[in-house]
Amino acid sequence: MLTRKQLDLLRFIHERVQVDGVSPSFDEMKEALDLRSKSGIHRLITALEERGFIRRLAHRARAIEIVKLPESLGGAAEPAPGFRPRVIEGARPAPAAASAIPGYEPEAAASVPLMGRIAAGVPISAIQHQERMVGVPGGMIGRGGEHYALEVKGDSMVDAGIHDGDLVVVERCDTASNGDIVVALVEEEEATLKRLRRQNGMIALEAANPLYETRLFREDQVTVQGRLVGLIRTY
Repeated sequence: MLTRKQLDLLRFIHERVQVDGVSPSFDEMKEALDLRSKSGIHRLITALEERGFIRRLAHRARAIEIVKLPESLGGAAEPAPGFRPRVIEGARPAPAAASAIPGYEPEAAASVPLMGRIAAGVPISAIQHQERMVGVPGGMIGRGGEHYALEVKGDSMVDAGIHDGDLVVVERCDTASNGDIVVALVEEEEATLKRLRRQNGMIALEAANPLYETRLFREDQVTVQGRLVGLIRTY
């Protein structure tokens, strides 16, 4: 179920793509919905993407693809929440429970230390000491390696699906590939969560929110303290 604002924005994007072949700009969306700032548009876009109605195409400006439409906008009807089709067959024996299947092993839960808060915005104080343990799915951390969790403060990574108050699960490491989202320690004082890119011998820490600028540092100013491997959100 979409809110009225989400539905209005989806309708506006769909109509503009049908006419112009390209999605509207954030400023045009803001004006069409009579919002005061683009941050409201970012939240609506993220909500539509999380619900599977749109898809943002990477590395292309104004590139939003309509994936599906609700019935009110001409899309196909979706099953009611909780609905599962039932197939009635003959005297076929019931399938064995997963736990009875030879070789089946349920995913084990794991615990990692919550090390404090991390800024998704302007860097804050460096990572604090361990506060408590938090449970995570075993598959999230794989096998081996040291992991920890941090609470996100700020909104600079919202377009990567990381919101204020989320817990990020981090694999401790001191290197990262280009494009990884990392915990970066800046000048041994400030920790921040950003996407790391290397540019002409410099380290770029990129936000996933156009309201924040990319920050450039010398390589000796940035220390990688971990790589994002998972996210936990409480509703």
